[in-house]
Amino acid sequence: MNLASGTADEAREALAASGAFDVHEVQPTEIASTVKQLVEGGARRILVAGGDGTIGTAAAQLVETPAELAVLPGGTLNHFAKDLGISTVAAEAVALASGEACRGVDVGMVNGRIFLNTSSVGAYVRFVRMRESLEPTVGYGIASAIAAFRILFTLRLVAVEVDVDDRTRIYRTALVFIGVGERELQLPRLGERVPNGKRGLHMIVVSGRSRARLLALGLAAVARGVDSVSRTPEVENIIVDRLRIGMHGAGMVAVDGEIERFSSPLEYELRRDALTVVCPPPESLLAGSS
Repeated sequence: MNLASGTADEAREALAASGAFDVHEVQPTEIASTVKQLVEGGARRILVAGGDGTIGTAAAQLVETPAELAVLPGGTLNHFAKDLGISTVAAEAVALASGEACRGVDVGMVNGRIFLNTSSVGAYVRFVRMRESLEPTVGYGIASAIAAFRILFTLRLVAVEVDVDDRTRIYRTALVFIGVGERELQLPRLGERVPNGKRGLHMIVVSGRSRARLLALGLAAVARGVDSVSRTPEVENIIVDRLRIGMHGAGMVAVDGEIERFSSPLEYELRRDALTVVCPPPESLLAGSS
């Protein structure tokens, strides 16, 4: 359990009521080493209480091991848990975590670094930096809105080289987006995984000669879905298992909402069923979305 999580008290109460798990309360810097130690000690299932960052840190130690990952969501967004149909109510999440329903889940890798949800190059990196600088004074929600507004009107184009299926293309773009699994780009489910969607890395690149054109395409995708703009030459929209992105020198990359520096090129790959997660079957997600 991540002691720095804002929902640590609620998680502690739910875990105590369940009695199904031995609880280790640790600081964020101790999560990886604690999970690794428990797995090496023969733990069959590791429940991780925290947000997406905490879950991702633990998952990196569990990939392609026999240990199962159970999730007790405790973050702001909880993308991974919601995508898999895991309740954000602590007692319900613990009840699920104590059950037998498990399945393999795909993960993404970029230069050997795991990501569970999304990675991106370009505008989102600036968005996160700006949001984090504003958040201490105005809060997460307002900081996100201000950062998004500023980014939309100060888009910077970067040159990237994308290699997919032995083809190389060069783009001048404000954003390259890569999601694990097929993603929805139409409101009100913007950014969510498509229930029972295609497996792979969903890459979307919007290119153009002007910031105004890029903004118009982006807004069209949000309003009408990516299919409405995918037929234009400015939009590349594909789902693949591998891709490479080349940049000039090292660059900042967003990985599950965290900003990290990577050396070029960025080697992305999908690892199928690399993580065993305690979660409802995918059929229940499809039923819940209809």
